[in-house]
Amino acid sequence: MLQTLYDYFWWERLWLPVNLTWADLEDRDGRVYAKASDLYITLPLALLFLIVRYFFELYVATPLAALLNIKEKTRLRAPPNATLEHFYLTSGKQPKQSGLSGRQVERWFRRRRNQDRPSLLKKFREASWRFTFYLIAFIAGMAVIVDKPWFYDMKKVWEGYPIQSTIPSQYWYYMIELSFYWSLLFSIASDVKRKDFKEQIIHHVATIILISFSWFANYIRAGTLIMALHDSSDYLLESAKMFNYAGWKNTCNNIFIVFAIVFIITRLVILPFWILHCTLVYPLELYPAFFGYYFFNSMMGVLQLLHIFWAYLILRMAHKFITGKELGGVTSPETSGQGSTIRKTQFLRKRQFKKGWEEGCPLKKTSSAFNGPTATE
Repeated sequence: MLQTLYDYFWWERLWLPVNLTWADLEDRDGRVYAKASDLYITLPLALLFLIVRYFFELYVATPLAALLNIKEKTRLRAPPNATLEHFYLTSGKQPKQSGLSGRQVERWFRRRRNQDRPSLLKKFREASWRFTFYLIAFIAGMAVIVDKPWFYDMKKVWEGYPIQSTIPSQYWYYMIELSFYWSLLFSIASDVKRKDFKEQIIHHVATIILISFSWFANYIRAGTLIMALHDSSDYLLESAKMFNYAGWKNTCNNIFIVFAIVFIITRLVILPFWILHCTLVYPLELYPAFFGYYFFNSMMGVLQLLHIFWAYLILRMAHKFITGKELGGVTSPETSGQGSTIRKTQFLRKRQFKKGWEEGCPLKKTSSAFNGPTATE
């Protein structure tokens, strides 16, 4: 049965145009073609990325943060309390007894929330790592495609498709990009959790699928253009976040505006009207539509919808800045993390909890470790 599923998955009619088989893409006469087995190396490379990231954050990002006076702040820990901990983790049924006053409970939740919040240093190190990769990847990607004829004439992307051999620079560009996105997916649970956590997972999975498919189905020319296009704005965002964490607000805001302009042009103009037009229209001039054609463009459609969603958030943040309101802290194009929004959310959660607590649990005032001052919290 497994063999049957395997044979059906790799059926030529799914991934290749009519009258072509995988045998047509076998290496011959010194010409090398992309193969699905090439992608196996990306998993160990992803683990290598995680190791390199660890040492980069330890020996490069942390000293850089110290130079910019970004330090790890000591946070008071909430004393153990099984009842409140259960309520905090589940946000379900109101606890019936805790032996604490309303103010003591608020103080416990404030400390407990602070324990889960990522530190400024952690955010800076993460942004530094991504900035470094995206900048190097963008420069490398441009070096790979800038001298290619299809960079200037989109129709040449499909010239001779799918019998298009690969060169070493394309191979390594693909393997490194795919490995990096695998590493992001592996580390997403331990990275700074953003409000668009689900959208991030969708983005990473769609990107991994697109890169993998475009490799073994020989959409490599289009794939290199798409990857370089995405890297062109990501390093600007990460640099804006780095300056924000360092307290350089004016520099952060100026870079963010540049990032917003580049993001809008590349993701909402060039990608749909040049790249998507290239992958949707030009292949049909050569071959009838097949499953791989629909699959690739469907994944591109998913990415485009995410870009529209993120562009809306970016424009909303830019509007706050242009109208004179403080940007408050750049987080990512994938999140609406303005400082004011966070504060409003925390206030509403606090008020909702307080109301539910008072209705479900008359509290007794007792002395405890919570009775100290709260100025340092």
